[in-house]
Amino acid sequence: MHVEKQLIIPTNQQTMEEKLEAKINRSDYKILIVDDVVSNVLLLKILLTNEKFQVCTANCGNMCIEQAKAEKPDLILLDVMMPDISGFDTAVILKKDPETADIPIIFLTALNNPSDLVHGFQVGANDFLTKPFNKEELVVRVMHQITLVAAKRLIQKQNEELRATINNRDKMYSVIAHDLRSPMASIRMVLNLVVTSMSPEMIGPELFELLDKANKESEECHDLLDNLLKWTKSQTGRLNVLLQDLDLNDIIPGVVDIFEMIALTKKIKLQYVGTQAPLVVRADNDMLKTIVRNFMSNAVKFSPENSVIEITMKEEGQFAKVSVRDHGVGIEPDRLGSIFHKGETTYGTDGEEGSGLGLQLCADFARKIGGDVQVESTLNEGSTFSVFIPLKKD
Repeated sequence: MHVEKQLIIPTNQQTMEEKLEAKINRSDYKILIVDDVVSNVLLLKILLTNEKFQVCTANCGNMCIEQAKAEKPDLILLDVMMPDISGFDTAVILKKDPETADIPIIFLTALNNPSDLVHGFQVGANDFLTKPFNKEELVVRVMHQITLVAAKRLIQKQNEELRATINNRDKMYSVIAHDLRSPMASIRMVLNLVVTSMSPEMIGPELFELLDKANKESEECHDLLDNLLKWTKSQTGRLNVLLQDLDLNDIIPGVVDIFEMIALTKKIKLQYVGTQAPLVVRADNDMLKTIVRNFMSNAVKFSPENSVIEITMKEEGQFAKVSVRDHGVGIEPDRLGSIFHKGETTYGTDGEEGSGLGLQLCADFARKIGGDVQVESTLNEGSTFSVFIPLKKD
């Protein structure tokens, strides 16, 4: 005996539109009925009022435009054939006015010529309701448009809430970074001085190890706060770009000097090679220093003891190229493509923790000054991070 299998579709599954429609309070939505035939207006008004909608009416195109501005309806049922101006011309006027442009329109018409339907959609129709119509079709088409209006409002509300959340988050980041950066800078300076002037023999190996650990963590914390403050300002548009002519031979050595003491704690040698002639670029001084500082910080973090970090610069086309090369752990090939825009936690050779925010900031700043960033790396051999800065134009 052959038994035919049947596909059973559950009847309790609702579409998203059906779920949203079920939550809609129809009395919150207003529909404008426009028709020059009084009986049509009365019939539609009764049907829609019975469906719990708010209803307002107009008997011509000009009155429709006035009512649309005054009543701010959520939907317009618009007759096509009217004595003053047609429904099509009325729709054109409504769609040109920012006050009424977003109100959906269902045309009421006895026309069934395809060219009329095409023209209707061209002037802004969202749907058509052909006369004579029945109640079921009317309610379905009206509810479809009202559901779209409700969905749009929900999305707008969620966007506003999301923007508020983001603004509050960025404000919190900014406050935290700003208020903590100054005291952390002082702690960092003191710890750097103590560690470089002390030795395990002077205070004992255990205490020296604790001081060394505190010194490294203060460096990481200060760098994170500095990057966080600048990233927040950049994202919120509060960081102005001040372009000026800068000689890299005056800028880069100062950044290198900052890391001499830090590199010394890991027995790392910094090897800076400038240019004999001035290398003048057009850039923001603070942004440029931030980029090179982050490259230097990462190089120290991911280099082993007794290694060398090389800082070089040269002209390359219309740009000056500043590179920081280390001989450390290197980067996995599958991470190279996303390293400048994918914040992730990484760990240095002494367990130093990095958030990835610094490299995101470098890419953002480099592009703000009209340049770019680049990374080249070989696993277990080292990495070279470079920034390209526009040269001064003659």
